Amino acid sequence: MPEIFTKTTKSKLKKPKRFQVFLLNDDYTAMDFVVEVLQQFFAKTEETAYAIMLKIHIDGEGACGIYSHDVAQTKVSQVIDFARKNEQPLMCVIRELDV
Repeated sequence: MPEIFTKTTKSKLKKPKRFQVFLLNDDYTAMDFVVEVLQQFFAKTEETAYAIMLKIHIDGEGACGIYSHDVAQTKVSQVIDFARKNEQPLMCVIRELDV
């Protein structure tokens, strides 16, 4: 009986795209509120949250984290909803990472 060889091919799985979440500066949102958002929604320490808040204030935006699209979109929605409930105009956006 002849041996039959089968080729096994490995299918390459594409890595999922990653998205970065940013908070944007405005002239009205309280700095303490931004620190609170960073701690509550992005699990930042107080020191890290304060540093990111200053970056947002100085540079106009600051990165909060890198996530899958679904998680990033959820974070954006949660932050915006929380800001509006607290009468703050804070904006949060996502951007696809260039790989």
